[in-house]
This record gives sequence, C-alpha cells and structure tokens, in this order.
Amino acid sequence: MTNVEVAFATPEHQIIVRLSLEPDMSARQAVMLADLPTRHSAWAGFDFATAPLGIFGERLRAPEDYSPLEGERIEVYRPLEIDPKQARRERAASVTSR
Repeated sequence: MTNVEVAFATPEHQIIVRLSLEPDMSARQAVMLADLPTRHSAWAGFDFATAPLGIFGERLRAPEDYSPLEGERIEVYRPLEIDPKQARRERAASVTSR
C-alpha cells in the first residue's frame, strides 16, 4: 500500500484526505477514492473527474497514468476566479485610496 494525501481547497474551505492506495492506482483514481464531493455540499458540482491535478505544486500532464509515490500530496486544482494581474491592481488601488 502507498500512503498519500489528496488536497483540495476553495477560498472558504480546505481539506486533506489521507489514503492508502494499491500500488497500481493512478493519481486520478486516488482523487476519486477520496470522494471529495460528499465531504462538503459546496463541492457537489465540481468536476473532480477532469480537474487538473498536481503533486506538491507541479502539474501532472497525465494524472490517469501517474502512480503516486509514498508520502506524496495530490492536489486538485480549480480554475482561477479572477485574473492575478487584476487582483493585484485592485489590491493596489485599495491601498492607495486609504
């Protein structure tokens, strides 16, 4: 068995699920095994079956083909809600208007 963590976060909530995987399981299978939609009602509509995945901040190109290693954290990525440049402009504007 391979012990891993599956992590998912929104601005309001975050969760890390610890799992023991069979050696031939993929990163995508681990995410599906974590059953994240049932852990918070706000996540029920999120498509975990096709969401981008990564390991410790490095995006996986083919999560269906990657078998996680012992101790790795599989991260489920969400689309950005706001462009980072726009967010920076808004923060700067709020600081200068004080």
